[in-house]
Amino acid sequence: ESGSLVGKLAEDAGLTPPQLSARRARLLSEDGRQHLRLDRGSGHLLVAGRLDREELCAHSDTCMLPFELLLSDPLQFFRVEVAVEDINDHSPIFPEERVTFTIPELSEPDSRYPLEMARDRDIGSNTIQAYSIFPKNEYFSVSYGTRITGKKYLELVLEKPIDREKEAEMSFSVIAVDGGSPPRSGTTEVQIFILDVNDNAPAFTQDVYTGKVLENMPEGSVVLTVLATDKDAGVNGNITYQLSQAEVQSDSAFVIDPRTGEIKLTKTLDFEEADTHEVTVRARDGGGLSAICKVLVEVVDVNDNAPELAVSSFSSPLPENTVPGTVVALFSVRDRDSGANGKVSCALDDQLSFSLRPAYKNYYELVTVSALDREHTARYVLSVTAADAGSPPLTATHTFTVDISDVNDNAPVFNQTSYTMYVRENNAATVFVGAVSAADADVGLNAKVTYSLAPVAAAERPSCSCMSVNSENGHVFVLRPLDYERLRQTEVTVSASDAGSPPLRANVTVRLVVLDENDNAPLVLYPAQDSGPASSELVPVAAEAGYLITKVVAVDADSGQNSWLSYHLLRATEPGLFTVALQSGEVRLKRPVTDRDSVKHKLLVLVRDNGKPPLSATAALSALVLKDFSDVRLPHSSPPSDEQGDSLTTYLIIALVCVSLLFLISAAVFAARKVCKSKELKAAHVLYGADNLQSGLADAAAAGTLPRAYCYEISLTTGSGNSEFQFLKPIVPSLPPQRCATARGPDEEQDHDFPCVPVGTEDTAPDNAGTVSAGQFN
Repeated sequence: ESGSLVGKLAEDAGLTPPQLSARRARLLSEDGRQHLRLDRGSGHLLVAGRLDREELCAHSDTCMLPFELLLSDPLQFFRVEVAVEDINDHSPIFPEERVTFTIPELSEPDSRYPLEMARDRDIGSNTIQAYSIFPKNEYFSVSYGTRITGKKYLELVLEKPIDREKEAEMSFSVIAVDGGSPPRSGTTEVQIFILDVNDNAPAFTQDVYTGKVLENMPEGSVVLTVLATDKDAGVNGNITYQLSQAEVQSDSAFVIDPRTGEIKLTKTLDFEEADTHEVTVRARDGGGLSAICKVLVEVVDVNDNAPELAVSSFSSPLPENTVPGTVVALFSVRDRDSGANGKVSCALDDQLSFSLRPAYKNYYELVTVSALDREHTARYVLSVTAADAGSPPLTATHTFTVDISDVNDNAPVFNQTSYTMYVRENNAATVFVGAVSAADADVGLNAKVTYSLAPVAAAERPSCSCMSVNSENGHVFVLRPLDYERLRQTEVTVSASDAGSPPLRANVTVRLVVLDENDNAPLVLYPAQDSGPASSELVPVAAEAGYLITKVVAVDADSGQNSWLSYHLLRATEPGLFTVALQSGEVRLKRPVTDRDSVKHKLLVLVRDNGKPPLSATAALSALVLKDFSDVRLPHSSPPSDEQGDSLTTYLIIALVCVSLLFLISAAVFAARKVCKSKELKAAHVLYGADNLQSGLADAAAAGTLPRAYCYEISLTTGSGNSEFQFLKPIVPSLPPQRCATARGPDEEQDHDFPCVPVGTEDTAPDNAGTVSAGQFN
């Protein structure tokens, strides 16, 4: 019955019922018909519908139902074969319901009259086991068995002579009984007519005729010719041929010529439907005697069926991280032809990533053999060709389209190894300065890139947290105004991350360079521009044109052209007397000093940078033109209104006084030693102007306005008409040495010019001239 238990399939396969459901188990049969079904809940194999062994396997001794148990996740299959056992569900059937014999009355006992055997579709013990006559007849018995040649026979045997005058005809039934339980039987009616004299029945030249025919032979082709002979003459020797009544009624593929015995085709044969055909031919003479022979027609296969490919399972799309050896598809191939025509081989088109692997009998697996990369190939079109071994061979092609699904295996890649962006200082807030861009070779969420600033360790905290990046498009903004003088450049790390799981990221360095704006005016370092009076520079009257008076020193916090400074004489009491170097800021005499020139001069120097628009600053300074350094009288500066003056200035004044005192003491000691060692000199030694100079220095030091102090030591010989002195290197290196100087004695009525000697040189007087000893100034 349908639903009957066949076997515990899950237990035999080593599986549990939950595993069958989880792995989506199903049954696949070669012919596509489902005779059995699988109960996933119990794992039992059940009958899907009534099974007819005779319909499934005809007269085969064994009847097997092969199928496959397919597990989809992961892919696995088991080969299962179910043997269908025969039951006695068919009764024997005779080819003819009624058989007529015409028997001569002179027939000898033990004469035999062949009968066509009954057919039973069952096999084994359920097939025909015995024949009998009912009701029992004293003239006839039935004989059946197998000849030495292996051919089975069924005959009526005449037990004793027949007397037509006593009984002209008789009838009885021949019963065939099978060996089933309970047994089944089949009956044919035998009617016997008794003739006078026709004592020779036809006889075939062969008991079995065998012929071969190609399955593609056309209708009307002659298969073979049977031949029977009869020793009688006249009407009793005329033989006619006919096929058995059963074959005539069953739309047989054969027809026989009743006169010639030629057997012809009535339709084209198909080897795949039946490879052999059995035909029974009866030869009957004019007197009613007959003979029976068997005709076996063997159908020769022709390669007229291409291979067939049936896909059992196919997986697509396939993740690109699929490991080599993964089964992608399971399919079977078959060819309905036989022999070499049915021998099928499969081949896969040239592929480096996939291959075919035989699985079981005619099953093949399509497996991966190498790593897959969706970014390289997103789709594979695989053609599997099945070809038989016929001549010419027939082929069938099946195409597998395997899509490769994306896996997040590619990190974003920036289009530059680093970025440099520029912004001008004093920029507006949230100004756009550039953009970073990264691409991801993946697709979907795995390729969606977002941008962010990568966090840094506290020890590596950047000097500026003034940048941000748009997470969607990578635009970089500066959040607040920047000052070039405080920050010239900074670096941040921008991270690009995809939306995969887990996400992959890449970093790039973004360097922000601040461009200078001309927002800083020049700053004058020297001379100092404080609230006090401007410092005074000493200029000797004898100074020539080009004499360096001082140098204006200024700086600009900007850079580049914005820090290029130029110096201009903006205002002076004697504009024609002074000139300022454009690039260096050196203040020099434009011409020699004359008597008409004022002693005290004030200058205003303009310091301008090269920016657009330019910024500037002014430096005020004063110059004193002295005929003799001994009459240096610098005006005392007014006491500061603020009692708490600059402490730095005070320290400088104290240091200057100490250095001056130390110099005077050293000069006195040096002079005393010189006096002691020069007894042979008759010349008088004069220290000229020391007291006045010291007093001037003291006054200047007290006032805090004298930038330099000078000390002169002059030695004159008796009666010399000229006096010479020499300037030595100043003690303070930062003050430039004077190229020449003019001195005037305090008590002289007329000016005397003293030749100036360059610093670092010595003049040796003539033997009769006075000796000039070295002095020091600072």
